[in-house]
Amino acid sequence: MDTTFQALVMGIVQGLTEFLPVSSSGHLVIVPHLLGWTDPFITSLAFSVMLHLGTLVALLVYFRSDWLVLIPAGLAAVRDRSLRDDPNRKLAWLLVVATIPAVIAGPILSDRLEAAVRTAEDVAIALVIGAAILWLADQVGRKADGIERVSFPLALVIGLAQSLALVPGISRAGMTISAGLFAGLTREAAARFGFLMATPIIAGAGLFEARKLVSGEAGVAVQAGPLVVGMLAALVAGLAAIFVMLRYVRTRSYGIFVVERLAVAAIVLVVFLSR
Repeated sequence: MDTTFQALVMGIVQGLTEFLPVSSSGHLVIVPHLLGWTDPFITSLAFSVMLHLGTLVALLVYFRSDWLVLIPAGLAAVRDRSLRDDPNRKLAWLLVVATIPAVIAGPILSDRLEAAVRTAEDVAIALVIGAAILWLADQVGRKADGIERVSFPLALVIGLAQSLALVPGISRAGMTISAGLFAGLTREAAARFGFLMATPIIAGAGLFEARKLVSGEAGVAVQAGPLVVGMLAALVAGLAAIFVMLRYVRTRSYGIFVVERLAVAAIVLVVFLSR
């Protein structure tokens, strides 16, 4: 099958699943497995990470007004050595604190974990585990607080939860949202904080993997055409996913995403047993 078409499908899958609590990295492992795609570039970890750059642009476009306020506010806090009870200064530094665990764990564990969990069966198990955590968080969380109630210890806890998503199938969005829900955040606040804190993490991982692709360390030949197609598809699908997600959770639970995770895991199990 044409590599460009495969890249298009993978980009759409990445864009839709990156911002839903269903695990984009897990779906990027499962989709080629189910469809029988074996192209080494399409199935490579490097291509998967580069697709994240497409969703990074989606984040920057959607939350551009937030970042145009948060970046100057964060710098002002450094200049004045004070948050001055400014919610934007506080949020900027909450996001910094939330990224610390991933900055430490990412370079050490990312490649090892993603290389170790690259089979569809392993991802299916992780999908079920993540589904159970998300369901429990959505059931027991008070869902009463906005982002302004996030404290620095809570930001660190959410960052630690995000680090668990280094395992494909667990889901970055799923873990950050679950941690926020357990702490009493509303569904929308938990999702919004997770999206904002994902921006620097995705940027760092994408740039790190881009360097490996350019230098040849990734071990796969770069196919420029499919890469661009995949990244553009991830951008467009990502924007749609953010828009739908933030509006959906204002009035509905995360139950549909729990069902989706379990359904995908079941499909993988059926295919695995049939083979």
